[in-house]
Amino acid sequence: MFDRNVEWSELTAFAGNPQPGPSLGVVSGRRRQGKSFLLDSLAEATGGFYFQALEASRSESLAMLGRAVADYAGRSVPDRPGNWAEAVDLLFDLGRETPTVVVLDEFPYLARADDSLPSALQAAIGTRTPRHLTRSPRLLLCGSALSFMGGLLSGTSPLCGRAGLNLVVQSLPYRQAAAFWGIGDPRLAVLTHAVVGGTPAYRNEFVAGDTPEGFADFDAWMCRSVLNPASAIYGEAPFLLAAESELRDRSLYHSVLAAVAQGNETSGGIANYLGRPRTDAALPLTVLRNCGLIAVEDDVFRRNRPRYRVAEPLIAFHHAVVRPEQAAFDRRRTSAAWARSQDTFLSKVVGPHFEHLCREWVLDHADPATFGGMPVRAAAGTVADPEARTSHEVDVVVHGAVGQDTGVLLSVGEVTWGRLMDLPDLARLHHILGLLTARGIDTVHALPACYSGVGFTPALRAAEGRGEVVLVDLERVYGGE
Repeated sequence: MFDRNVEWSELTAFAGNPQPGPSLGVVSGRRRQGKSFLLDSLAEATGGFYFQALEASRSESLAMLGRAVADYAGRSVPDRPGNWAEAVDLLFDLGRETPTVVVLDEFPYLARADDSLPSALQAAIGTRTPRHLTRSPRLLLCGSALSFMGGLLSGTSPLCGRAGLNLVVQSLPYRQAAAFWGIGDPRLAVLTHAVVGGTPAYRNEFVAGDTPEGFADFDAWMCRSVLNPASAIYGEAPFLLAAESELRDRSLYHSVLAAVAQGNETSGGIANYLGRPRTDAALPLTVLRNCGLIAVEDDVFRRNRPRYRVAEPLIAFHHAVVRPEQAAFDRRRTSAAWARSQDTFLSKVVGPHFEHLCREWVLDHADPATFGGMPVRAAAGTVADPEARTSHEVDVVVHGAVGQDTGVLLSVGEVTWGRLMDLPDLARLHHILGLLTARGIDTVHALPACYSGVGFTPALRAAEGRGEVVLVDLERVYGGE
C-alpha cells in the first residue's frame, strides 16, 4: 500500500468504532485509485465481509449476495433473500456478536438494479429497537460513479444524515506520484504526470510496470506504452466516459471535453467550439463536473467568469492529442503521429498542467515565508488593461493570511514551461500589480513570482537575491519550499 496512510487510518477508525449498533460509511473516488484494494484489505485485516457487485439484474444480484453471505458464514446452503430488506437483514446479522466490517463494492450497480436499496438501508439503520443495538455492522458502500455517490448522501436521498464516514480517495499528489513511478528527474516527472496523473493502477496494471528510463526515453516510452493500441491504457480514457451512466449523449460530452482540452476555458469559448449557443453548454458542463471529469475554478479577478479544466490528465491528453490523430495511432503509425502532436502536447497539455502543478505547490509545499504569509488560495485570474485595450492572464494568484488578516493578495505569478524567464517577465508582473492598485486592490504585500520549467536568467536571479521576485523552478516544485 503506497501513500494511503490517511485513508487507511480513517477506515480503521471507522471499523474500530466500539459503539453498539450499525454505522454507515461511504467511499468514493474516480476509477483506478485503489478503493477496492483498500476495502478488501480492510475486510481481510478485520475478518470482515467483502462483496463486489456486478452489473446484473435485481434477482441475480440478490442471489449472488446470498451465496457470498453463506460462504462467509460457513453455511453450506446459500441464503435466498427475496428482496433488499431481507438481504440487508442478512448483512446486519453478520455484526450480531461483534462489530464487523461489511463492504458493498460497486454499490451503484446494486442500487440501479433496484432503487429501493437505499431506502431498505435507511430503514435498517434508522430503526432504534433493542434488536438494533445487538447488531453492529460497519457498513461501507463504495463506488466510482461520482455523480451517483455524491447524491447518495444529498438532501433528497434516504441515506442523508446517516453516514459517519464520507471518504473520497483521491489520485496521488504529484510528488508522491513521481516517487510511485520511480522518477527522480522533475522534468520527466511533469511530462509523465501530464499524461497519466496520479492514478496508481496505471503504473503496474496498465503499462505492466514499464516506466520511462529517463528523459531521453520519454518519447519511446509513449510510443511503446500509452500510444500503443495493444496497451490497456490506450483505450482507458474513452472507457472512463463509458463507465458514467449519466453521460447519455457521449458524442456531445466527448466534444465538450475536447473543447476544454484544446484550451477553451470559458463557457463562451466551449460553446463556440461546439458551434452552439452558450446555454447549450451549461448542462453538459454541469454533468461532467458532477461526474468529476471537469473541474471549475473562479477567475479571482472576474467573479462571473469561471474557468473549466479537464480534471483527469489522461482524458485531457486523449482529447488534445490522441483523438485528433486517432486513425494514425490505431493503424500503428505511432512515431509519425506522435511527432506531429509534439507542439500540441507541449502547448495544450504540458503547459496548462504545469500551471496547475505550480498552484498545487503554492498550497501544499510553499513555506509561509516565501510569500510573506500563509497561502490559502492559489488560482488564475484575468486583469483588464483599459488603456491598452487588452487584458492580462495571471497564472498563479496567491491569497493568504498575514497576521489576523485573511484573503490578502500575496503574489501574482507567471508560469512558462519551455522558455527561459527574464527581466521583461518581471516588468509585466509589476505592470499587472499597478493595474490592480489602480482598481483599489491592496497590493502592499504582493510579490511578483516567476515559475519556469527551463529556468531564469542571471539578471532575474539577481533580482531574486534583492528580494524583488520569487523564483520557482522544477527542483523547487518537486523538492523545495
